[in-house]
Amino acid sequence: MREEFGDAFAAEWTKFRTTNGGWALLAALVVLTVALGAGAAAAVSRVDPGQDVVRTSLTGVALGQAVVAVLAVTVIAGEYATGMIRTTFAAMPRRELVLAAKALVLTALVLPASALAVGASLVAGRLLLPADGGHPALRLTDAATLRAGAGSVLYLALIALLSLGLAAAVRDSGTATGAVLALLYLFPVVASLVTDPHWERHLRQIGPMTAGLAVQTTTAAGLRVLPIGPWHGLAVLTAWSAAALLGGGWLLRLRDA
Repeated sequence: MREEFGDAFAAEWTKFRTTNGGWALLAALVVLTVALGAGAAAAVSRVDPGQDVVRTSLTGVALGQAVVAVLAVTVIAGEYATGMIRTTFAAMPRRELVLAAKALVLTALVLPASALAVGASLVAGRLLLPADGGHPALRLTDAATLRAGAGSVLYLALIALLSLGLAAAVRDSGTATGAVLALLYLFPVVASLVTDPHWERHLRQIGPMTAGLAVQTTTAAGLRVLPIGPWHGLAVLTAWSAAALLGGGWLLRLRDA
């Protein structure tokens, strides 16, 4: 089985390495995430007491996740569009191994690109945000800043896995991308329309985006009003991603290519 998985991983890596679209999306992830985060930091003329400058600098992650979703969807749905998936499954009949290999390749690519994007966003925030009392408004070595940065990197990787699982289940690129974005943005939209505070908080606790992005909060005031703790929020997103991958793998085994 280890040999089979090694072959599947090598095949998936070769596919990604020899296509141009994936590399362009990884570059777009970095550029767009940093650009939006730097723009948000530059727009701040004065840092108010209690303002979460780290979260401001990481604003671009909300845009970067859409690029990650598109990238992950194309990894498998693109093969369905071209019919290449039949060749893939003929060469590797154990479809769950194919999905696992795709997940590993995707994670290995998204993690460093996300780390570059998040790290550059934080550096841009330190340079662009107005100084607070003669000191930089954003301190890169603070524990809360490091947690927000590392958590944002993990968040983008988990969004990639969630999107891959949904794409394996749906198989169509457009439908899968729409489903991922709807899942991410549906919970905060519905929560904003709910008048009952209990249900609003509950919706934000279970929503993959609202729960996952809680890890970016660094101020004491912000942490007090969070619907869910930073690491607990990432755990919720992890559960969503695992469920999507398990469901997608199960459907891959049941259906014809």
